[in-house]
Amino acid sequence: MTTTAHARRPAWEEKPSPAGQTIKGGILLAVVLAVLIPLWVVLVTSVSSRETINAAGGLVVVPREIDLDAYRVIFAGGQVARALGISAVVTVIGTAVSLVVTVLAAYGLSRPGSVAHRGLLFYFLLTFLIYPGLVPSYLVVTGVGLKDNLLSLVLPVAVNVFNLVVVRAFIQNIPAELMDSARVDGAGEFRILLRIVLPLSKAVIAVVGLFYAVGYWNVWFTALLYIDDNQKFPIQRILQSFILAGLTPQTSGSAVGVALPPTLAIKMAVVVVTVLPIAVVYPFLQRHFIRGVLIGAVKG
Repeated sequence: MTTTAHARRPAWEEKPSPAGQTIKGGILLAVVLAVLIPLWVVLVTSVSSRETINAAGGLVVVPREIDLDAYRVIFAGGQVARALGISAVVTVIGTAVSLVVTVLAAYGLSRPGSVAHRGLLFYFLLTFLIYPGLVPSYLVVTGVGLKDNLLSLVLPVAVNVFNLVVVRAFIQNIPAELMDSARVDGAGEFRILLRIVLPLSKAVIAVVGLFYAVGYWNVWFTALLYIDDNQKFPIQRILQSFILAGLTPQTSGSAVGVALPPTLAIKMAVVVVTVLPIAVVYPFLQRHFIRGVLIGAVKG
């Protein structure tokens, strides 16, 4: 076992010392705690009663008694439940649109003989250096009639150039012989894309899809600019109004007329339901994450 481990270690890499391993372990533990402790405090505070929060003077670290009234309030058919549905719809539709457009553009730009290949590639890369700015973007979005429309949260950001470059670089690494043999058999470009390129690009598509999904789920600034109707607010916009503006949730049904839980517990509960979907989805895509990004970026 020792001989095998030693053989796998590069010649320039020294044998790890006990002190070095201890230091690395301590640093890793500190990083993990720095991430988990705030999440723990938010979760515990969201399920704490008014007495527990008052006794702690704010955020609760050690749970005493479980009180789920904050979650009952935000899921009572009011503003938060509606905002969660809107965010889910925007995330699903936006991610699907972005992936389709990004993959099609990346495949076209990865073919050296495609029409206006260099010009279009330069045009996309130019956006890395030149951004139109907030005012022109706002004028364009409102000018085409997307004000107070959920499409304003999708169409202006449908393509991310970084993701496009990563997918293009990944597709360029696919052996050209596979595509040439498919063309000899009479396959067209769309058939090659569907039958050869996409199955081989699952890793990078999963990573880029995660990037897009997180972006759409976390959208709040574009909602602040383009959405005025509070019936169309996504969950992040609701969270922003709770945290910064200090608003209380609008509830309906059995929650109306009942004493609300502490405002801090409601805020933390909204934070939990906002973070939870991405936290649940990420572990399923983690195995593709490093491979997809590195192959697409380093070899491009």
